[in-house]
Amino acid sequence: MELGRFSWWVMLVLVQLCINGCFGCLEQEKIALLRLKASFNDPVGYSLPSWNSANQESECCDWEGVKCNITTGRVIQLALNNTGYRTRRDFLYVNASLFLPFEELNYLDLSTNGIQGCIPNEGFEKFSRLSKLEVLYLDYNFFNNSILSYVSGITSLKKLYLRRNALNGSIHIQEFEKFSNLEELYLRENENMDFITLEGSKSLTKLKVLGLSKNNFDARILESSAAIPSLKILNIAGNNLEGSVTTKALRRLNNLEQLYLDRSSINRSILHKAGVMTSLNVLTMSDCGLNGSLPAQGHIPIELCQIVNLMFIELSNNNLFGSIPSCFNSSGIKHVHLKKNRLSGPISSAFQNCYSLVTLNLRDNYLIGNIPDWIGNLSSLSILRLKANLLEGRIPIQLCLLHSLSMLDLSYNNFFGPIPHCLSDITFEAANQKSDLGGLFYYEYSVEKPLDYLETQIGNMRDTSFYSAFPLYFSAFPLVDAKQEVEFTTKSRTYSYAGDILNYMSGIDLSCNKLAGEIPPELGSLGNIHALNLSHNNLTGPIPTTFSNLKEIESLDLSYNNLNGRIPPQLIELTYLAAFRVAYNNLSGPTPDRKAQFGTFDERSYVGNSLLCGPPLHNSCTKTEPPFTMPVNHRGEEGGGFIDIDVFYISFVVAYIMMLLGIVVVLYINPHWRQAWFNFIEECIDTCYCFVLIHCRKLSNFRLV
Repeated sequence: MELGRFSWWVMLVLVQLCINGCFGCLEQEKIALLRLKASFNDPVGYSLPSWNSANQESECCDWEGVKCNITTGRVIQLALNNTGYRTRRDFLYVNASLFLPFEELNYLDLSTNGIQGCIPNEGFEKFSRLSKLEVLYLDYNFFNNSILSYVSGITSLKKLYLRRNALNGSIHIQEFEKFSNLEELYLRENENMDFITLEGSKSLTKLKVLGLSKNNFDARILESSAAIPSLKILNIAGNNLEGSVTTKALRRLNNLEQLYLDRSSINRSILHKAGVMTSLNVLTMSDCGLNGSLPAQGHIPIELCQIVNLMFIELSNNNLFGSIPSCFNSSGIKHVHLKKNRLSGPISSAFQNCYSLVTLNLRDNYLIGNIPDWIGNLSSLSILRLKANLLEGRIPIQLCLLHSLSMLDLSYNNFFGPIPHCLSDITFEAANQKSDLGGLFYYEYSVEKPLDYLETQIGNMRDTSFYSAFPLYFSAFPLVDAKQEVEFTTKSRTYSYAGDILNYMSGIDLSCNKLAGEIPPELGSLGNIHALNLSHNNLTGPIPTTFSNLKEIESLDLSYNNLNGRIPPQLIELTYLAAFRVAYNNLSGPTPDRKAQFGTFDERSYVGNSLLCGPPLHNSCTKTEPPFTMPVNHRGEEGGGFIDIDVFYISFVVAYIMMLLGIVVVLYINPHWRQAWFNFIEECIDTCYCFVLIHCRKLSNFRLV
């Protein structure tokens, strides 16, 4: 009985809460929102148009940038970024007291507003009364170093964003002493020179993410960061990290999982010493100017092999040379980017046991030899880029075992022989694993922004076809510039793919090799492929009619080969085709009907095929040929042939004499050929002699019988 009565009370409370939630935001918070809008003083007057006081029935929880608790109706998130266009002469000064009515506020975004400070006596120190505020965005404003002391009273704060402001000079860790709960701090693109920490400091004891990219820090920042033992992610890309770093300091970063050093001038010794950070799973050092040989042998440091948990390594564009160390054979590594270096030698067994490998990008190096047969063991491989090396040999059929493969780029090498028809066994389907790094990368906007804000900022890009313009879209806004990004040539241009677009992109690029033979008709079964480039080879035969089954194809390049026959008219069924090139072949017959996508292709798609006709080419397929007439002799009678018989006899005799004279001259000049000729004649004489002798004996024996 008591239990039933209690259940009724619980149900009554829930119904009451639901009813209260249905009433929407509180009236006092609605008034506070309207006051906030007025304080922003938008010079253009178009910001926050949905914040309308004229409509008394307007529900403020539905206003742009506002998110309420669905139960209590209290405002919990405010996204007030970019409320109006302002210049450096048109600063905004904030009245922090206007935010105090929002007692349940846990998320506040004031980025990109040209804020230089607060009005007198109404500064951000009043935010200390917002006891539930956890996330504060102040990016892209004009705050100086004093902002740190102003917001230090917000003890509940977990994430603080101060990217691209006017902070400069040195920042001392003691300025964050009151941030007892701070987990993420972002100071990117300021003019900071130093980040001073103290060994054993009790400040920032919960800090996990520190973003200091694009400042003016030197190598001492690594020493300072080592004083924060809780640190897991450190982004110091785009700094001037010259100077030495002790192994002891790097060893103290024993909890560090991700280190970003891209586009920094760094001491090469850091790469040698990175092996002591055994917890690292992401290391990016692209465009760091690591010229020359790293270790004494000229190879990538074997110390990197000590990082047993490494899953993502980015060392591209560093002018490194030597071979890839064979110890680089971790079974857990997923993404390897070593493009645009001077790595040489064959593709070693370094990746033979990397069964989890998803991306192998070795383009633009000096690798030689064949693609090893063990490549077929990399069952998880989705992206293979070996473009612009010195590789040769046949394309191994072991590639056909890579059923997860979606991007294959072997262009600008010396591969010869036929195209393996078994490539059709690969589905080239969309795969999330290409950009899904399994939690490797941390995303700044991990606290979900209000839905209407996201729609305003990036639009409904998931529903927008990327096929036409190839815009870059990321499923989140990453903390760092380093990301899983892959370049691929399609539509005669090179595009960068990342995020969702990378997942859906698929293609084969075998251009600029020495491939021969006919195009396998089986390739027409690759119904999910978006780009196919077989140009600049020695391919022969017709264009397979099965290519009409490439329903998702956007770019098809077969130019600069020796293809012949007609262009299959069925290709007009490829409705997504945006780039089509068959120039400089031996194709003949009419061009495809100018329907659908083929109506957009100009003469450049077909040039270099003298027997092709029809639009957009200038030679028409409907030309009338002149009537054929038999040749007539000088006596006015129709001849029995095309050639005069006397002329034929004379030409034959002259040609015979010239051939004999040519043979005599060659034998006279070249003693080696003369000896070979005499040996051949002698062998022929001996053969004839033996033949005659044997048959004469048989004949005589037959008569005797």
